[in-house]
Amino acid sequence: MSAQADAIPLNDKKGQSTGQRARARSFVQNIDGTMVSMTPVEMGRHELYEEVPFLAMSGLQRKEHSLSVAFSSYAAQLDTLETDEYMAATTGKHLNPEEKERRLSQMSLLLLDELEVDAITVTTPLIFAVLIASMLMFNMGYNISVMNAPEPFVFPGHSTSAWSMAVAAFCVGGPLGAVLAGQWADQRGRRGALMITTWLFIFGGFVQALAPSLNIVIVGRAIIGVASGASTVLVPIYLGELAPPSLRGVMGTMTQFALVIGILVADLVGFVLANPTGWRYMFFLTSAMAFFQLLLTPFLLESPRWLLGRNANSNKARFIIKKLRGFRYDEEVETEVEHYLGASKSQSRNDSNDNSGGSSAKNPMLEMFQDKKVRLLVISTLVMQVASQFSGINAVFYYSGLFFDGVIENPLVGTTLMGAINVLATYVALLLMDKCGRRTLIMWSSAGMFVSCIVIVVSLNGYFSDMVALGAVASYVCFFEIGLGPIPWLIVAEMFEGKYVAPAMSISCQLNWACNFFVGLFFPYINKSLGAYSFGPFAIVLLLTFMFAWIYLPETQGTTPAELQAEMVKKNAGRSYHNMDIEGMASHAPPSQDEWEQALALLKQLGDDDSDEAAGV
Repeated sequence: MSAQADAIPLNDKKGQSTGQRARARSFVQNIDGTMVSMTPVEMGRHELYEEVPFLAMSGLQRKEHSLSVAFSSYAAQLDTLETDEYMAATTGKHLNPEEKERRLSQMSLLLLDELEVDAITVTTPLIFAVLIASMLMFNMGYNISVMNAPEPFVFPGHSTSAWSMAVAAFCVGGPLGAVLAGQWADQRGRRGALMITTWLFIFGGFVQALAPSLNIVIVGRAIIGVASGASTVLVPIYLGELAPPSLRGVMGTMTQFALVIGILVADLVGFVLANPTGWRYMFFLTSAMAFFQLLLTPFLLESPRWLLGRNANSNKARFIIKKLRGFRYDEEVETEVEHYLGASKSQSRNDSNDNSGGSSAKNPMLEMFQDKKVRLLVISTLVMQVASQFSGINAVFYYSGLFFDGVIENPLVGTTLMGAINVLATYVALLLMDKCGRRTLIMWSSAGMFVSCIVIVVSLNGYFSDMVALGAVASYVCFFEIGLGPIPWLIVAEMFEGKYVAPAMSISCQLNWACNFFVGLFFPYINKSLGAYSFGPFAIVLLLTFMFAWIYLPETQGTTPAELQAEMVKKNAGRSYHNMDIEGMASHAPPSQDEWEQALALLKQLGDDDSDEAAGV
């Protein structure tokens, strides 16, 4: 952190002087190795950048808030202690307990308010960047469901295998896009990679709309899959690098809503264009939406983190930061730059320390499986990705028209109803995400989906009415959205840190797309063979998922990756580990900095939202 950070005045609030609130200071290691003095508020901002992943993930809000609470409480504690010492030295008296409590509570609230207000400034350039980037997720959602309605009209007479391949081709291109996206993002920048993805949507949409045969539709569908796979990687990274830490959870929420709204729009469009002459326009809308996004790209700013990674003195990065944050002074910009550089330096330092053990650690992907502590977390992550897709959710979105045929008079009504319920369930999931643990939601999600599958099977066998089956499908979608939908992605950001985040996210994405392809390709055959029992295999997977979560899955909410690693080792070995400092799992703060160690100790209690209780630690 540069010395310029000390020169930035704190906004005066509620009559309390800036000097009073800035007295308590601690020392933090600068990116060049020197020690610099920082107020607890500055420490809080610095730690937010290091602790909250550079990813826009739905569900990160609680962690962001808890970090703010921990540091504001710590700041209040320091201020009260210093005031008490000052009074004792000058008057020979100490603060009475009531006065200490009053000052402690007041300081905690003031500092928390100051930290959060500073962190969540939303500017017009940031809003434009978020909306434009989220259009990629909207287009992806649209193409997830667009094949439902026009199936009888797209080159009639096609075989089941041909249509299955047309649907599944989307998932063939997905993994390729996810791999290429990382290379594009590093070489072309985040903005350049997003534009490449937009052009792929345009091209793929045209190929499908103008296709002379179903085989060409399959090619276009694969191209759309590449664009969608790239979107799943690029959009969370781009928004996570643009937004301040306290907005990354909100940004993840917006991208999730863009996805499910895209699914709903595809269902609604099917009512109008699912006919012998209109199905080509359904595919053309993909290109039209992407072209509209292309027209807005002048408002799409480059990621300042990527620019600073290439050149720490980049004036362009500073200009973008000033626009995104709405800063008025160069000192504010430089402080933000130091936050970016400090977080990157911290990650590089951790990587360097981890890699010092030998040559085998040079490949993060390889080391991730060689390190026993991390490998156990990777297994949990991959199991959740398999469960997410093999729960059968995309069988509903890809083939809901086939499923509702014979259940209700117009299958499109059932499909659209599922899309609307999906949007509402996403909102409910956001309310529950910060109130319930990840493990708890996974268990409720898998149990609810399991019961829904059983009701669907029983209903289709004639024991319940068709409307009960429809209600069970709605329940099935709702339970998916509160757990198995968002959480397998969120726990990657919570389980791993440093060099493991990127490879863990990459392998999770590959496995997710592979399972997605399997479901998209083989569900028509499963449905044809099992008929009313076609949801039976999904019920078995969901039961196993519930058992895995109950017995093995760790709770990631309110914990650090180091604590999770220790917990998994303990579960695996069957013995207690009283020392959390296992093989570099301790804090990276210098041992001689007592105050900084106190702050990190408070940060480990991220699940505690009560600032008074945290202040008494």
